[in-house]
Amino acid sequence: MKINDTVIFLVAGVFLIASGSAAAQDSADDAANVILTIEEQWEAEQSGDRDWIDNMLVAEFSGWPKNSPAPRSKSSTRMWDRFNDEQGKTVEHELYFQNIVVHDDVAVAHYHYTSAFEDKDKNVEVSNGRYTDILVRTDDGWKFIAWHGGDDE
Repeated sequence: MKINDTVIFLVAGVFLIASGSAAAQDSADDAANVILTIEEQWEAEQSGDRDWIDNMLVAEFSGWPKNSPAPRSKSSTRMWDRFNDEQGKTVEHELYFQNIVVHDDVAVAHYHYTSAFEDKDKNVEVSNGRYTDILVRTDDGWKFIAWHGGDDE
């Protein structure tokens, strides 16, 4: 191998390593942003934000909570969220992320949670469960297109 060939080979190798590092960093940044989006959704629900569904779910959203007999559209999710808000409120939560996969503009996040719900009579019930959330990258950031999960019971 000539000197010029060796230099070209080394430069190409450094470029590939740098490209791989940049891709790995992008993937790590995407995963961190997905975590932030999911946490923002839980925080919005806990703080009583009535607009989180309109702001965080895409129009084609379809989510299937374990306590629902069928998947729920965005409008159905909004209706049941309003009903649940009338019954009480989430007063605390903690999320335990298990795995996040980001592929192009789609992310799948698996996590467990602990949540405390206070009803109208001031009784607090703590529950544990799990969710799988599917998010898509939009011009406005990551948004939910689907989810499945709920209490472990």
